[in-house]
Amino acid sequence: MSDKSSYMIWFDGDLVPWNEAKVHVLTHTLHYGLGVFEGIRAYECHDGRPAIFRLMDHINRLYSSARIGQVKIPFSKEDLRKAIFKVLIVNKLKEAYIRPIAFIGDGVMGVNPKDNPIRLAIAAYPWGAYLGDEGLTKGIRAKISSFTRMHVNTHMTKAKICGNYVNSVMAKLEVTSLGFDEALMLDTEGYVSEGSGENIFIVRNGVLKTPPLTSILEGITRNTAVEIATDEGIKVIHERFTRDELYIADEAFFTGTAAEITPIREVDGRPIGDGKPGEITKRLQQSFFDIVRGKDDNYIKWLDFIPW
Repeated sequence: MSDKSSYMIWFDGDLVPWNEAKVHVLTHTLHYGLGVFEGIRAYECHDGRPAIFRLMDHINRLYSSARIGQVKIPFSKEDLRKAIFKVLIVNKLKEAYIRPIAFIGDGVMGVNPKDNPIRLAIAAYPWGAYLGDEGLTKGIRAKISSFTRMHVNTHMTKAKICGNYVNSVMAKLEVTSLGFDEALMLDTEGYVSEGSGENIFIVRNGVLKTPPLTSILEGITRNTAVEIATDEGIKVIHERFTRDELYIADEAFFTGTAAEITPIREVDGRPIGDGKPGEITKRLQQSFFDIVRGKDDNYIKWLDFIPW
C-alpha cells in the first residue's frame, strides 16, 4: 500500500490528517471488541467516472450491525453517505477501499460501557486484489481451519462486530502459516460455513450452491452473485454442504467486498474440479467486474457515482 500520510480521515464530523486520527489507549472497543464496521469499494468506471458499489446496502448493514450490538451511532445514514463522498473527493480517490467504523470511546472501564461516547470514523485508501491478482485469475489454495465458525448464540453472526473477527484472525493465521492462501471454517454442526472474511459458493452439475443465512454474514457480494446468477439462468440453491461435497465440487469461489469474486482451485490439498477456475465462476466474475465498472446498464442501480 502506498504512503497514506497525505490522506484525510473523516472523524466524528471533521476531516483530520491521517496521522492525527488517533484514539485514547483506554478506548473501550480496543479492550472489549464491541464496535461495528463495514468494507466498501469504489471503482473507476469504464468512462472514467468513479462510483461506489452498493453504498446504501453497506450503510444499512452498518446500522443493522449497530442495532444488534446496541451501538447508537450519533450520525444519520445520510450523514455517513455524504461523509464517504467527502473522503473520496478530498483524497482524490477514484478507486478505493472504504472503511467506516463506529466504536465505543474511552470513559469507564469494565465490560459495561455505560455512557462512553460512540465515535465514528471513515478512512479510504487504494487497495488492489485482497487475495492477490494471481488469485483472481488462477484461483487460490484454501484450507479448512481447526477453528469453528461462531455459534449463533455465542456471537451475533449477522453483525460485522469487531470482536467477532478474532475468530477469523485465528483461522487465517493458522492456515497461512501452513502455506495456504485462505481459511475455510465449518459451523458448529460440521457443515461448511464461510471463509475468514468471505462467503463461499460451489458448483456441482451446473447448479450453484451456497450455505443459507443461518450462522454466516449476509454478504453483499454474496447477494450480488446470487442475483447475477439467477438473471443469467443459473440455478441457485441455498443449502448446507459438507467438506467432502466441497472436495468433489466442479468449481468453488469466494465472494466478498475485499475478495470480490475469487476462484478456489484447491482445498486441503485436493484440486477443485480441474484445479483451475471453472466456466461458471469465470462467467460470474466477468459479469461482476463489468457491473462495478459501469459497463452493464441493467445493474446501474448499484452504483453511486461520486460528484467530482
